[in-house]
Amino acid sequence: MSSDSGSKKRVQFRAPEGLVQQADTLATVLETDRTTVIISALRDYLRDAAHNDELKQEIAEAYYDDDITFTELKELVGHEEAANFRLLKEQLEEEFIEETAEELADS
Repeated sequence: MSSDSGSKKRVQFRAPEGLVQQADTLATVLETDRTTVIISALRDYLRDAAHNDELKQEIAEAYYDDDITFTELKELVGHEEAANFRLLKEQLEEEFIEETAEELADS
């Protein structure tokens, strides 16, 4: 996964008031700020998502459909898993080309 040491981007979003209050309370307990709590929660969520087989399949399908780039894929699932998805995509594309060529030759 990519490092946190790069540039930062400001984001804004609306969240349920109770959820924000929980983040603020946890920030108080941890003697930190809301941003740190939210970043930590987001980092944990993304790490867990990368190990969820159903979500990993959705990520792979987005890559196969060219909805996300290889770099984005690698950031979500890690280098090794991304390399496996890339190899499979190339194999699927080659298989499609061969099948199409055969169909055209038969017609």
